[in-house]
Amino acid sequence: MSTSETGDLPISELLTRPAEEFGNDPQIEAAWLSTAVRHMETYYKLITSVSDVKDIKLTSNDDLIYDTFNERFSDLNIECLTEDSIKSTEAKTKWRQFCMDMENNIQDYNFATLLRLNCRLNYDESNTIIVPRAQFIAIEIARNRKGLNVNLPPPSE
Repeated sequence: MSTSETGDLPISELLTRPAEEFGNDPQIEAAWLSTAVRHMETYYKLITSVSDVKDIKLTSNDDLIYDTFNERFSDLNIECLTEDSIKSTEAKTKWRQFCMDMENNIQDYNFATLLRLNCRLNYDESNTIIVPRAQFIAIEIARNRKGLNVNLPPPSE
């Protein structure tokens, strides 16, 4: 599908089309970036504005996601992740299976989403990694339930 063919489609429809249709379409990359940044800003505003992050519910399946995550990733340091803990060959294999298992429990489970490596810091270039939405949801549910997303710097304007 060429850029001229995608030019008339709304962003919401573009983001649901199979990736094979687009190649490296700049319009798709811009739409993805816009969506990812909006999600990042919204989530950060949420966790910096509630009185108790333990009360945040990210999906209707938070308990199942949290329990499954804890069973499979009990050794993961969610307070301060490393790129290797997310992207090493071994980690990718475990995460890929987790994400596939969450397909019916997390809406847009495979959408690229921005995740903070260190949960005590705001998003910035050195503290942000791109992960599938299922991975983001699982890690952030765990961070919230363990009370780690507290005393954060205010959102950048």
